[in-house]
Amino acid sequence: MNPPPPITLLAMHGWGGDHRAWSPWAQAAAGRGWPLNTGERGYGRQAPLPAAWRIQGRRALLVHSLGLHLVPPQVLAGAEAVVLLASFGRFVPEGPQGRRGRQALAGMARRLRQGSVDALLRDFLAEAAAPDPVELLPAGPREDGVPPAGLERLLEDLDRLERCNGLPEGFPNEARVLVVEAGADRIVAPECRRQLVEALPAATHWPLEGAGHSLLRADLLGPVLDWLQQALGGTGPHG
Repeated sequence: MNPPPPITLLAMHGWGGDHRAWSPWAQAAAGRGWPLNTGERGYGRQAPLPAAWRIQGRRALLVHSLGLHLVPPQVLAGAEAVVLLASFGRFVPEGPQGRRGRQALAGMARRLRQGSVDALLRDFLAEAAAPDPVELLPAGPREDGVPPAGLERLLEDLDRLERCNGLPEGFPNEARVLVVEAGADRIVAPECRRQLVEALPAATHWPLEGAGHSLLRADLLGPVLDWLQQALGGTGPHG
């Protein structure tokens, strides 16, 4: 009997980050013989690269936060498993509760246009890291600097955040789904986290009490890869 094919992973970062955040995941996946490719939005000095399936195998998508909405619909539709890390369908809550979120996004855009890119990223990433120290975050546009083209992408994706109103086009209805919820998330509102879980009733749900939006101290690499191996039946360290 032929062994099961390896699982090929595709990962997409969120707003204000870049593909280097996935380096620990790539190393852990390599230990199982699984390749990991990444998309890159290009906010900083990293060249933009659309998320795409580049290697044959069982297809698993890893996304953090806005990353779910940065994957092209045709690529998203090809995923056989999806891992949603501190993600959301809708970012701004519905009704009056959404007013604060829209005001916050407008204020961020205003600061970017006024030239306060470094300060804005510093403030945002501190909130994303909390309750952990921002120094634990991997290197990204915050360290490298943001060129004019990257600034336009940051602004474009702030608008995208406001327009996110549910699961994106192409979301694979038949895929196995794991929702990892950051219980102390200061970026994604509790209502939006709850709506994501409700929109995916068949998904596996891991609520992590005390974890911040960036999931910095969460022990996820081994457990998530184990979950994918069980979900997709790919080869791993024991077979």
